[in-house]
Amino acid sequence: MKVRSYRDYLLIILLIALVFNNLDRFALGLVIQNIKHEFVLSDTQIGLLTGIAFAMFYSVMGIPIARWADRGNRVTILSLTTALWCGAVALCGLAGSFVQLLLVRIGVGVGEAGCLPTAHSLIADHFSRAERPRAVGRYMLGGPLGMVVAYLLAGWINELYGWRITFIVLGLPGLLLALLIRVSLREPRTENRTAGVGLPAHPTMQIAALAPLGFKEVYRFLWRNATFRHLTLYFSVVAFFGYGISQWKPAFFIRTYGLQTGEVGTWFALCYGVAGIVGTYLGGAWASRFAADNERLQLQAMAAATCGFAVVSACVYIAPNYYLAFALMAFASIGNAAVLGPLFASIQTLIPERMRAMAIATIYLLANLIGMGLGPLGVGALSDALATHFGNDSLRVALLALCPGYFWAALHLWNGSRTIGRDLAMMREHRGGAAMVRANDGPSGTVTMAPHAPDGSGLTTSRP
Repeated sequence: MKVRSYRDYLLIILLIALVFNNLDRFALGLVIQNIKHEFVLSDTQIGLLTGIAFAMFYSVMGIPIARWADRGNRVTILSLTTALWCGAVALCGLAGSFVQLLLVRIGVGVGEAGCLPTAHSLIADHFSRAERPRAVGRYMLGGPLGMVVAYLLAGWINELYGWRITFIVLGLPGLLLALLIRVSLREPRTENRTAGVGLPAHPTMQIAALAPLGFKEVYRFLWRNATFRHLTLYFSVVAFFGYGISQWKPAFFIRTYGLQTGEVGTWFALCYGVAGIVGTYLGGAWASRFAADNERLQLQAMAAATCGFAVVSACVYIAPNYYLAFALMAFASIGNAAVLGPLFASIQTLIPERMRAMAIATIYLLANLIGMGLGPLGVGALSDALATHFGNDSLRVALLALCPGYFWAALHLWNGSRTIGRDLAMMREHRGGAAMVRANDGPSGTVTMAPHAPDGSGLTTSRP
């Protein structure tokens, strides 16, 4: 398979895996009212189920899995974790109690922890610095595509057959995907190829394994990187408000406007899914075309988009009817999704190859513990607390109260734009200290780590 064709195929498979990675979370938010009624749960218990029970294990297990991904076979890791989370999603439909469902959701979280860090590490190995915003943007289309599939399927399957069948239908096909990943993708660390991102393979050249880095060395480098600290804080803040709002938004429309899950699912597929696809694609394409190799400008544009998203999101909860509310949701989703490609591409460029999976896992550890873990729980508890004063509108007020938090997140993006130039220079210094490795054919060809590789990969070839 030609290099370019394989890179396109790799992105498609990773995108499909990300779709499956997102299905259960969006579906759970849509069917949560049915689960609440069947098990007679409070909003606080629902917040526990959708939040900390999943996020704790999803976040914590991401670190050892990412450590494995930075050193081992990422194709094997992705295949095993895909099988684990998809099987656990199907088991959600067999839960006989709140406690059983809680335990199965923990299994889902452990499996899903292996997706994003591993995939981002693979993408960074196959695409140059200038190509990464577009490539990552295309990969991140798996998020909004997951919304479309989850909301459409979950909404109507739940309405016709119930929430249990919904989870079984969403989970089982992923087992076939896990097998496809294992047999059709390849780990570039074990492939004979020239040491250049996107260059054809050479039969006598092989990239030797770089010396593994210890936890202290990895985290010392990450801590010194001020931009990485700002981006981690951005993720943590936006996750708290974003997850808290998104998990409860379907329940808001069901409670406030009396819509059924099929209707809500269809509207959400259009407003979150289709609009998210448009925003994700446009954000990555814009960054690669108009701000290639200019991460500072990319971060500034992302900060502006996040501020606009905050304003429009708040308007959703004060709209006089659900038609206008859904239209505002769609508009907001475009701005929110546009940041994904440039954001993750900036992280990949800031971090050396053998730290990328750990860097992504660290971000998700903090963001998910704070955001996914506490966001839905915080909204549920706030809704319960406001119920005595606002009655059925308590959830509306709770969601509205969280919207200004996006301005806080935007501030960290702006601060990151002020430090990224210095941190990219630090990155080049780090690469400049990497050791030379030799090819299989001995002194006839070598691969060196170059401090100023033009594509940002740090790899150049040297042949006599």
